[in-house]
Amino acid sequence: MSQAAVYGLLFAAIVLEVIGTTALQLSQQFTRIGPTVLVVACYAAAFYCLSLTLKSIPVGIAYAIWSALGIVLISSVGLVFFKQRLDLPAIVGLGLIISGVLVVNLFSKSVSH
Repeated sequence: MSQAAVYGLLFAAIVLEVIGTTALQLSQQFTRIGPTVLVVACYAAAFYCLSLTLKSIPVGIAYAIWSALGIVLISSVGLVFFKQRLDLPAIVGLGLIISGVLVVNLFSKSVSH
């Protein structure tokens, strides 16, 4: 599988996880059936896509990317759709998370390019 396909699967996993987490908020502690079903389906699909990426990307690197982008994306979803505000320390922290993933991906020999 090409590197583009592998990273495409990882990105799909991240997006599915963010959709699932958004549905988790909407499920109101699993009391609403539609969002609850969406949570389960998206998480299952996300982990399946992640599992496929682990054939080519080390688990620590894949999970670092998954976690960082997931945090940034779900924070953005919270901001836009749930009107959850981020203070300056939160924004700085998100910037540091993004910076860390960039350092790992651009400079680490653990990542196969």
